[in-house]
Amino acid sequence: MTCRTTRSGGFSLLELVIVVVLMGVIAAIAIPRISRGTSGAADAALSANLSVLRNAINLYEGEHPGLHPTAADIANQLTKYTDISGDVSDTKTSTHIYGPYIRKIPPLPVGSRKGNTAIAANSGNSVGWKYTSATGDIRANTTASEKDSEDVPYGDY
Repeated sequence: MTCRTTRSGGFSLLELVIVVVLMGVIAAIAIPRISRGTSGAADAALSANLSVLRNAINLYEGEHPGLHPTAADIANQLTKYTDISGDVSDTKTSTHIYGPYIRKIPPLPVGSRKGNTAIAANSGNSVGWKYTSATGDIRANTTASEKDSEDVPYGDY
């Protein structure tokens, strides 16, 4: 007489432990990669926003020979119609034929001033972008300690 034990349809404790350990290993690999993705997205957004702003400034300079947008009125000069001297109008007229170059000023996507859209010549808590009207240079208004994952200061983008 042979005695056979029949196995029920459940999992043994050893099989469950193996599955849990494998899930832990996969999570240990995947979670750091996912968390780095969000900071990388903000870095990419900063590069894209700077590219949009710099292209708009270049277009303005191309249509206004020898002129950069002014620091005091750059947001209006890029988002509204202008005449050859840079005076702004909400609507297109016979003299205000240039622009708009962008629909709106993009928000700063990184740093302690994240979300600010203001453009100014000097740093300030509500300023997102620092602009130098003499050269047409625009940069993120961030502190020297605010850097990307590769230790590059956002102000150097």
